[in-house]
Amino acid sequence: MSLDFDHDAALEACARGEQFALQAIYERESRWLLSVAMRIVRNRELAHDVLQEAFVQIWQRAGTYQRSLGSGRGWIYTIVRHRALDEARRAERETPVGDELTALIDSTATHTDTAPDLDDAALQYCLSQLDDDKRQCVVDAYLEGYTHEQIAQRRNRPVGTIKSWVRRGLLALKECLT
Repeated sequence: MSLDFDHDAALEACARGEQFALQAIYERESRWLLSVAMRIVRNRELAHDVLQEAFVQIWQRAGTYQRSLGSGRGWIYTIVRHRALDEARRAERETPVGDELTALIDSTATHTDTAPDLDDAALQYCLSQLDDDKRQCVVDAYLEGYTHEQIAQRRNRPVGTIKSWVRRGLLALKECLT
């Protein structure tokens, strides 16, 4: 696999109805997207269903993707994450918290056979620069699949505070990693 896969161009090709682009995204990312779904729904069969539904949604909504609003890869992962969260909520599942740093590092790897998009050491460093509250809220929201409301209940904080911590934590990570 090429290290310089252009997710943005692939999504734009999907929007034009070019099925090979969806196939290319699937071949490149499905293994990692399945892992994201598994962490949230905690059921392999259900995670496969989530992934299938997410790829249908990616195909149908590719025309709404805008480069100026974020990366194509991030857009794809967000769709899978939201599909998994919707399924978890529908099934009223509670996702237990795991080893958040390992999970975050695992979730950032791409499947270019050996080369990750992010250097593990850089990610660990950037996470260590976040204060404990922001780091835990980012991990809970984006890796463990908790909603802002669930995090607020678990941490006994207002939902607005949790949303702010998550947003600020993500901005700080993005700045640190770029």
